[in-house]
Amino acid sequence: MLMKPKPSSKFSILFTFLILLSFLIVVVRSSDVSVEGKESGSEEELDDLEQLLAVDEQLQEERPEQQSEAETVSKAQRIVVELNGDNTKRLIDGNEYVMVLGYAPWCARSAELMPRFAEAATDLKEIGSSVLMAKIDGERYSKVASQLGIKGFPTLLLFVNGTSQSYTGGFSSEEIVIWVQKKTGVPTIKLDTVDKASGFLKKHHTYIVGLFEKSEASSGYDEFVKAASLDNEIQFVETSSSDVAKLLFPNLKTNNVFVGLVKTEAEKYTAYDGSLQAEKILEFLNSNKFPLVTKLTESNTVRVYASPVKLQVMVFSKSDDFGSLAQPLEDIARKFISKLMLIYIDISNENLAMPFLTLFGIEDAKKTVVAAFDNNLNSKFLLESDPSPSNIEEFCFGLAHGTVSPYYKSQPIPDNQNASVVAVVGRTFDEVVLKSSENVLLEVHTPWCINCEALSKQVEKLSKHFQGFENLVFARIDASANEHPKLTVDDYPTILLYKAGEKENPLKLSTKSSAKEMAVLINKELKSKDPSAKDEL
Repeated sequence: MLMKPKPSSKFSILFTFLILLSFLIVVVRSSDVSVEGKESGSEEELDDLEQLLAVDEQLQEERPEQQSEAETVSKAQRIVVELNGDNTKRLIDGNEYVMVLGYAPWCARSAELMPRFAEAATDLKEIGSSVLMAKIDGERYSKVASQLGIKGFPTLLLFVNGTSQSYTGGFSSEEIVIWVQKKTGVPTIKLDTVDKASGFLKKHHTYIVGLFEKSEASSGYDEFVKAASLDNEIQFVETSSSDVAKLLFPNLKTNNVFVGLVKTEAEKYTAYDGSLQAEKILEFLNSNKFPLVTKLTESNTVRVYASPVKLQVMVFSKSDDFGSLAQPLEDIARKFISKLMLIYIDISNENLAMPFLTLFGIEDAKKTVVAAFDNNLNSKFLLESDPSPSNIEEFCFGLAHGTVSPYYKSQPIPDNQNASVVAVVGRTFDEVVLKSSENVLLEVHTPWCINCEALSKQVEKLSKHFQGFENLVFARIDASANEHPKLTVDDYPTILLYKAGEKENPLKLSTKSSAKEMAVLINKELKSKDPSAKDEL
């Protein structure tokens, strides 16, 4: 018997499954490195690596204008140690911090991540990080990779004194650096000169800055550093110089203690005006770190779903059509900051769009669709009018104030004339089942259920057998295309007997029973109310 989630929570489970499915990059922290055919973990080999890097630096100083992109990439890749079957354990055990990338030569996602990982290794080396950056061919050294905890590709692992931690950051080089720094004891970057701040701005575009005139002695400083330690995504910057702070946050209007968030999006500068408590700073960060309208991608689905803003409005549209909606949507988002999150999904990306749209029974969307999910209430909503800016704003207003009714899938209302088994859809469930004065035996099925066809034949037999029973209706509903808040089914097929006057508590019949056994049970339950009941087939 195939199992199926309850319709009332089905979309949220599928939603979570989608997020996990699209999050193909597994992340974990590890330490160990190796070079094929050599013991990369030996001190001698690491010395050789340092010598090669020193040559790179000397050449770059002598002819910086001739430094090609290929040479830069080559240098970055040499910083990452190659692990193998001989050196992995020694390197991980011999280094306090080791960040390991498990990859496979045939994996496209591995190919995308490896240059970013190498670039992160270069940046970490330049800022003096002690972390050892390593990679391992998980296909060639499958046993070693499995021992490390690498189960898919690519996988990132951070090892701290030999113990692995799950990687939970983003996948740009900047995000990898931020995460590694925070996990290795450097939650903030201190900038005390304008020159250093200028250099910082060349590499960082999203960050939160704190101005503390007396540094560690300033009020709120410890809470700022605590917030930086608890967050895994955003770079925290601290300074005691108002000149540095104004360079980092041009809208600064004070020389006192100040905290502000900087992004690359339309709302570039956002000042924090709350109390300097770590929890409050993180709430501010989580509510403001996303763009006004976030474009959903394979790499940010988990971050989006994990957002503390659980009421999420999704605009599914072709890129050309979205162009005319982008600015109005930003204006709408400003009115509902921290109340709901606006997300854009390119409808032509079926891997991202269709798993959501099918939750609304939409199989082939060619025009813009606006839908919403409340991940706290396990509810979904659909804008059924024209997706114009004014209608979208009205939809958002209703969602924010709880006046929009949840959406339940329904097929068109069928013609049941002369049908021995009545077809029920989402829109007719109340009328045919719950509000009917008759007893209703309901078969709940799905097209993919392997046992449903046999049971449907039994229900047909029963409907003919009880044809003279005036107070009994036989019905069936396709649960894959129809939903109702009162229809909670755990598996398919399911037979429910809704007795007149007791519709709130339907009786679940065994689907393993024969047609005769069902007839006996129906007769037993209903014969006291109708003498015409019969149990012989």
